[in-house]
Amino acid sequence: MKTAEQQINELRLALHQHNYNYYTLDKPEIRDYEFDQMLEKLQELEAAHPEFKNENSPTQRVGGTVTKNFPTVVHENRMYSLANSYSKEDLEDWEKRIEKLSDGEVEYTCELKYDGASISLTYEDGKLLRAVTRGDGTQGDEVTNNIKTIRSVPLQLKGDYPQKFEIRGEVVLPYEGFAQLNAERVENGEEPYANPRNTASGSLKLQDSSETAKRPLECLLYSVIGENLPFKTQFEGLQKAREWGFRVPKEAQLASQMEEVEAFLNYWDAHRHDLPYETDGVVIKVNNLRQQEELGFTAKAPRWAMAYKFKSEQEETILESITYQVGRTGAITPVANLKPVQLAGTTVKRASLHNADQIEKLDIRVGDAVYVEKGGEIIPKIVGVDFTQRDPASEPTKYATKCPECETELVRQEGEAQHYCPNATGCPTQIVGRIQHFISRKAMDIEGLGGETVALLVKEGLIENYADLYELKREEVLPLERMAEKSADNLISGIEASKSIPFERVLFALGIRYVGETVAKKLAKYFKSIDALAEASQEILINVEEIGEKIAESVVHFFEVEENRATVNRLKNYGLQLAISEEDLEGLTDKLQGNTFVISGVFGKVSRKELKKLIEDNGGKVTGSISAKTNYLVAGESMGPSKLAKAEKVGTKIISEDEFLEMVEFSGGE
Repeated sequence: MKTAEQQINELRLALHQHNYNYYTLDKPEIRDYEFDQMLEKLQELEAAHPEFKNENSPTQRVGGTVTKNFPTVVHENRMYSLANSYSKEDLEDWEKRIEKLSDGEVEYTCELKYDGASISLTYEDGKLLRAVTRGDGTQGDEVTNNIKTIRSVPLQLKGDYPQKFEIRGEVVLPYEGFAQLNAERVENGEEPYANPRNTASGSLKLQDSSETAKRPLECLLYSVIGENLPFKTQFEGLQKAREWGFRVPKEAQLASQMEEVEAFLNYWDAHRHDLPYETDGVVIKVNNLRQQEELGFTAKAPRWAMAYKFKSEQEETILESITYQVGRTGAITPVANLKPVQLAGTTVKRASLHNADQIEKLDIRVGDAVYVEKGGEIIPKIVGVDFTQRDPASEPTKYATKCPECETELVRQEGEAQHYCPNATGCPTQIVGRIQHFISRKAMDIEGLGGETVALLVKEGLIENYADLYELKREEVLPLERMAEKSADNLISGIEASKSIPFERVLFALGIRYVGETVAKKLAKYFKSIDALAEASQEILINVEEIGEKIAESVVHFFEVEENRATVNRLKNYGLQLAISEEDLEGLTDKLQGNTFVISGVFGKVSRKELKKLIEDNGGKVTGSISAKTNYLVAGESMGPSKLAKAEKVGTKIISEDEFLEMVEFSGGE
């Protein structure tokens, strides 16, 4: 007679296999009733023998775990956005850039772009380790217990999978399941959900995983990430992922030239409504992984991928009024307030009008019948006016001349599209906006302090700028509306904890115009302290990689304002990190200052990622293509012939991996 442990292991193995047959192969071998009976038997055995508990047992799919706070997890590999194209011309321009930067023939993988909630799954030894939402791309929320309830997510892999890797995809809600879910809600007297995408996203953040288990979610995977993967192309990766047990859409197709890509786009633009899920376009990727690695990334997106968006849905409605919003930098954005209209599954009431030029160009007037569409299926925008319905007595729109918040006269600098409110220190919305930016997740990430609380603190006169946060006392915040003792303690301790946030994020938090995350990192690495940055001239700033005249002017102007300098000095006195720490300075040198490198090929001692970091840590610059300004080509194995030929032609010095490591005196961390 078999032991309980043997029965449990056999049932788990069988259920994993039946799950794979049903969700990945679409070839079920048993009826649902038989599957449920086996699952029930396994639940009984596990309940009777808790010593054989397993986090990845098929019984975990029924949920039951309650998570009140989803922990924030930093992605091991950043989840980038994709660059978008809306025309064949955009794609052809992208193809030319790819061919210019790549060695050898370029082949493409075409994949449908499903509209769901992005997810990153990590597997170790064939078992699901964790699941993290996209979040801001750098960090997201861990939702492992909820993801385990999705039957198309394998808990135990099959075949020759790597020891550890990540796989990315979209959690989607099929149309049929969405309709069924809404029918049940209407029957129960509840409001129906607006669209499948938002419902899928919300399902991942339900506190009770047994509630997530009730929703017919599916997980479609499309990208494997890791070291020493057992394939060399994106298309092979999709096939391998399918063999390991993942649900990988079968519509993906290889294309050797742009004509084949365009044929794929045309077909699916016409047939996308035949699919069981929402899709809003096609993602085209360079197929060869070595070429992908060489092409690399911009600050926001991979160079080797492009999302082609299908033409947006468009509706007509009435423009009821135009109001003006003030941003944290003083930028004024006109907003169209519309008669509500259904568009792509959501009710649209407002749309951005961008700036005065756009209003004038389209000749938009209050009372007009206007055409509204979703730009990239996300942000509603007005794309035109139905002039046949215009009231003959209507008058052209006069753009605002004063700030809607503080009545200050608006200014518009030469060459700028937007108007600005120059009252940076007295405009309430700018004051609140700057502090909200300062505490945001990518900046100081102050736990216990949200945007509404910031607005309340300003309204009550407790703070006027972000430096004031570090003088707040528990007894001052306790009387605030909805502020319990624990909330007050969390707020004060969160402010104190933010003093350990590294320099590059503090610099981003300061809210200097045009200094985003990436620029802040480059400035922090180059100048190493706020004092050095504050004294830098415009000429010196322009010498920093990717710092143009506009950014340089903005940085110089920020430190010319005495109030800004005083605020920075206060932050320094409170103990914030306004210089790179001694620990982080270790390994940073100027050995490669002024030299530009191109990396090509496969390397044995360090990865391409580590090579790039070594170059940048030693003051060098890495680019993707060879030009007359390239000083060194670091050549690995299997390097493409065109890069080698170009390097020889322009006189770039070609060095091996070992020669480069000698240049930076790299010892492999010994």
